[in-house]
Amino acid sequence: MGTDELNAQLQRNHKSGLLDKSKTIAPEGYNRWLVPPAALAIHLSIGMAYGFSVFWLPLSRAIGIDAPVVCPDISFPERIVSTTCDWPISMLGWTYTLFFVFLGSSAAVFGHWLETAGPRKAGVVAALCWSGGLLVSALGVYTHQIWLLWLGSGVIGGIGLGLGYISPVSTLIKWFPDHRGMATGLAIMGFGGGAMIGAPLADRLMNVFATAESVGVWETFVVLALLYFVAMMAGAFGYRVPPPDWQPPGRVAPRRVRQLISAHDVHVNEALRTPQFWLLWAVLCLNVSAGIGVIGMASPMLQEVFGGALIGMDLRLPELNEAQRTQVATVGAAFAGLLSLFNILGRFFWASLSDYIGRKLTYTLFFVLGMMLYVSAPLAGRAGSVAFFVAIFCVILTMYGGGFATIPAYLADLFGTQHVGAIHGRLLTAWSAAGILGPVIVNYIREYQLARGLPPHEAYNVTMYVLAGMLLIGLCCNLAVRPVAEKHYMKDEQLPSERTSHRPAYDRKGLMTRPRSRMSVHPALATLPWVLIGAPLAWGLWITLSKALVLFR
Repeated sequence: MGTDELNAQLQRNHKSGLLDKSKTIAPEGYNRWLVPPAALAIHLSIGMAYGFSVFWLPLSRAIGIDAPVVCPDISFPERIVSTTCDWPISMLGWTYTLFFVFLGSSAAVFGHWLETAGPRKAGVVAALCWSGGLLVSALGVYTHQIWLLWLGSGVIGGIGLGLGYISPVSTLIKWFPDHRGMATGLAIMGFGGGAMIGAPLADRLMNVFATAESVGVWETFVVLALLYFVAMMAGAFGYRVPPPDWQPPGRVAPRRVRQLISAHDVHVNEALRTPQFWLLWAVLCLNVSAGIGVIGMASPMLQEVFGGALIGMDLRLPELNEAQRTQVATVGAAFAGLLSLFNILGRFFWASLSDYIGRKLTYTLFFVLGMMLYVSAPLAGRAGSVAFFVAIFCVILTMYGGGFATIPAYLADLFGTQHVGAIHGRLLTAWSAAGILGPVIVNYIREYQLARGLPPHEAYNVTMYVLAGMLLIGLCCNLAVRPVAEKHYMKDEQLPSERTSHRPAYDRKGLMTRPRSRMSVHPALATLPWVLIGAPLAWGLWITLSKALVLFR
């Protein structure tokens, strides 16, 4: 389809709805660098899910205000509807679990719909679910009904997380066939960075709204819901898909990685019948399980391994007094914040690097380097080297984040771009599985070691070796990945007319063919969205680094 035919089609569809996919086709001359900020606006909003723990302590004393009101003789069902007893943190934590269960399941269920409906409609639905869920949660806190909190943020918000997470993936891959990893890394970096902005913002809002009768949480939910709705709607309406036959001009195909880049598309239902899908499912699950287990225990692990050494005292954690333990806890919190920062940086760094060395080699580095680092962690603990220990886990977290950012490009290489959003949604069920597997392994091995009489500072050693073993299995799965067999390719009659518009076309010299459209939008137009996105990111980065400085004093 040429430019003239495209314009005719747009004229025929001028009466279609504002959210119709045809309305998102970019006009001639559209600057593709306007699309990543739109994706970041949505991912930075839903990424606040990582920072929801900032609400747990205030919510645990929502009735008592100064101290929790405990009702020891009340049953679990009664506690769910009680308006006189405060919620324990264990009950509040179910919201976090629901987040990622519904993220993975909604991405799997609605991924194929997203490809048909387009990214704008999916982004709008994500905004309604995420912000609407926060408003339902605000009502739950106001009426002190925790089931409304679970329903609002956990279920409705979780669906918004899934749709918002996958909404930009296929769009960015189609705009950046020459830099698939970099493009998806930019967007998915935002999901890791959402808490870096949202958590300190929520903390400040709770302090503003706190009174003698309220801890300020429900008011904070309302404000965040409004802010995130505006940001996500701006992102959704900023989405554009490239016109048919569009290609970036003059790019040279990276010769070393082309062997795993498919020239054909695989339908989402057929992809599930290939060994490549399940190998990548295992690759993602094992990489994420190892990383997410560390994230969940990062702060207590550092405190128990080094104890008083974190504040310049030659004492173990049980030997410290209450004031000293508070100081150590502050250092542990700074460690968790630093890991979040490296999680974000890794998403962009590793995904961008994969454009040059290939996805398979990138994951091979994740697993080989990860095994070496996990095995080295107990050595750093025994040597008493805080800096070495911190550096090990900072690098590990870059690979945890990098795994999320690289997998969409890996899928596009193997299965083509026509259904990559839907296939990515199905693959994210590996995240749901990892969210259970990783913390269970870390927590239960630690408890087993403590039950055997090991001191807390040695209770994590076996865990590190087990996680290294999981990465070895992941390495074997990654090395087994091969190009998809021809029998799984979609037939020409199955493909819509736009199928060739989202795949890089190379001539015999390895040069990308030139596009039909011009890229002549004034640079200032592309700069403004980046400034609007960069300002809150810079603020969150400054807050994180200022807190992490305590690790190096």
